[in-house]
Amino acid sequence: MKKYIALFAAAVMVITLFSACSAKTADNTSTTAVAQSNGEPVIPNDDASFKLSYTQSDSLDPFSAVTLNNQILSQLVFEGLFKLDENYKASPNIASSYEYTDSTTLKVSILTGRKFSDGSELTASDVAASFNEAKKSDYWGSALYAVKSCSADTDYDLTFKLNAPNNYAHNLLTFPIKGSGSNSAYPVGSGRYYYADENGATVLKANATDSFNPHITTIHLENIASEDSIDNAVNIGNISFAFRDLSSNTSKKISANKKLVNMNNLVFLGVNNKSGITSDPNIRKAISLAVSRSTLSKSAYGGFAQPATSVFNPQFELSQTELFEKDSDMNAAKQALIQSGASRYSVSLLVNSENSERLTCAKLIKQELEEAGFSVSIVQAASSDEYFKLISDEKFDIYLGEIKLAADMALYNFFEKDASANYGIDTQLSNTAKLYSEYMNGTAELGSFLLAFSDEMPYIPLLYRKGMICFTKTLNGDMQGTYNDCFANIEDWYFVSQ
Repeated sequence: MKKYIALFAAAVMVITLFSACSAKTADNTSTTAVAQSNGEPVIPNDDASFKLSYTQSDSLDPFSAVTLNNQILSQLVFEGLFKLDENYKASPNIASSYEYTDSTTLKVSILTGRKFSDGSELTASDVAASFNEAKKSDYWGSALYAVKSCSADTDYDLTFKLNAPNNYAHNLLTFPIKGSGSNSAYPVGSGRYYYADENGATVLKANATDSFNPHITTIHLENIASEDSIDNAVNIGNISFAFRDLSSNTSKKISANKKLVNMNNLVFLGVNNKSGITSDPNIRKAISLAVSRSTLSKSAYGGFAQPATSVFNPQFELSQTELFEKDSDMNAAKQALIQSGASRYSVSLLVNSENSERLTCAKLIKQELEEAGFSVSIVQAASSDEYFKLISDEKFDIYLGEIKLAADMALYNFFEKDASANYGIDTQLSNTAKLYSEYMNGTAELGSFLLAFSDEMPYIPLLYRKGMICFTKTLNGDMQGTYNDCFANIEDWYFVSQ
């Protein structure tokens, strides 16, 4: 009898436990639990728990949106021809195949039978129209600088013309593809979710298919535009998930669960190759050798960065040849100073003091350079306008800069005349610039360019910043998000009550 009573009591406890887990919480948000059926986990669908921030005053159209909030949402609603993994390796998505038919022509075929969320078929003309909008947009335009035009040859075939030879141009074709039936309120894509109206509120509904059947069937949008407010909202659970690019140090105070993601934002030292003490390549080499990239990554950026040991992103396949050590080499730096033959080693370091991380970084660089034998004065520009004016006038020895490189890893911004980061580099006389152009044209080997870079050191790569995805502690699933797809494997995410 005692045995039967114990079994009955245990059964009551199990029933009570599952009843409690399925109840609504005090804030009227449903929580779910993992039930068991025949020993296998069963995760109920959830249409209430998942919340994201968005900017209500900004457009939901991916080519008109200007806020990071709404651009991140577009990753769920729209797809590109290609997908990029965390190593910036492209794989066909809506594209079915691609071929470089000559050095400046890229042919792409797309999948047949692909549908937008409104049921209309996705064709090459939709891709071409989306490309033209993306090319004109502020957010996507710079990423598509290398692609001159796109034309639909048939319903499923496209031709992209390039401005210059570029073997990785297909990495750029991740722009959102929008349906022709889109309206200004709710643009239509072919992605995992679609915009919808639910009781007067904008939500995201799952575009469920045989290959995408998520537990989270509805995503609710909260109008939270302020960066600080987003950080606080994810900390206290008012939103479930957020991507932070860590461009401001306030985002580092997040207490929610987090995962760092690699980005293509290069922090570098621009160097005046044309005049002054830094016109000597030995001086530029000494600066590079004296700087500890690992110290800058850990101290100035609090671990939210990784050292740049090559001219390419450390995750990219061309970065296998390392040109720079993570740590400083003071003996080699001092030897390079001696080889320069200079009598004085005084340099100025220009920094935008509005950015606290870069100012901290500049102070650490000053310490390291002075240990090597330099005399360093930090010039603090009080505003972005003043900073860019001094750079464009080339009134610097070295400056601390940051640039977001495109996914093809092209370095034209440094080596083309009038490009955004070539200040101080004489593109006509630079052997590095010449060999880079020849490498891209296929008339020089990569090794020749890298050797020239190492000899000339036209600029000094320091580190690549990292971003962060953060999520409430009640959200479960192996978070595989990357910078290019924050919501990778969202179909596996689910909520449990605490």
